Amino acid sequence: MARKGQRGSRDVNSPGSLSLADVDLSQKVRDKKAYREELKHLQRELFRAQIDLYQQHRRAIIVFEGWDASGKGGAIKRLSARMDPRGYKVWPISAPSEAERRNHYLWRFWQRVPSRGELAIFDRSWYGRVLVERVEGLATPAEWQRAYEELNAFERMLTDDGVRMVKFFIHLDQRTQLERFRARETDPLKSYKMSPEDWRNREKWEQYEEAIQEMLDRTHRPDAPWHLVAGNDKKHARLEILRRSLELLG
Repeated sequence: MARKGQRGSRDVNSPGSLSLADVDLSQKVRDKKAYREELKHLQRELFRAQIDLYQQHRRAIIVFEGWDASGKGGAIKRLSARMDPRGYKVWPISAPSEAERRNHYLWRFWQRVPSRGELAIFDRSWYGRVLVERVEGLATPAEWQRAYEELNAFERMLTDDGVRMVKFFIHLDQRTQLERFRARETDPLKSYKMSPEDWRNREKWEQYEEAIQEMLDRTHRPDAPWHLVAGNDKKHARLEILRRSLELLG
């Protein structure tokens, strides 16, 4: 395990380092009209790209990770808004079922890989092994340390087989997260999203930060790159994600 402030060993095929500390969280969309226009344009282009994906029998995976309340769900909603629902699936990943716990932790993800012509969107993913399971003690040190090699091998098997893959981590600061937590608690349409676990996870911010950075260091590869997205402003994050996704599917 890398000590605080010290990164783990990088994959030999890494296209370069990524650091949470380098994310410019001040990025903000100020022109709401321009935002709406670009959002509609990107959604139309993504629909066209999805149709091309289907007609060419290609496959693609988009992975979403991020802090609690970073805006993953809203970004996925905008990403898929104009897509043909027959050609994509969104997989919300939570705690494994009893049947899933009886198998290797990657077993349930193999069952969710896309078929020819499909796009699979993961709202959280196999990286739970080196994030929440690591920090919360749900995986032993030997298990989550071994997982970096397993995760890279899993993704390489997919990309070597022609699957296009991109991974997003939405970053925000603690103050913004706290504001969103409080807003959710008072909104009857969003309060269901909050749980005691969210507040518990917040208390372990530094431990999660260390785990996230090591994940980036060890699993950022040319065939399945990570993109760090500034998430303090949701509109900025949504546009950035749609632009990157269009690059993947185009």
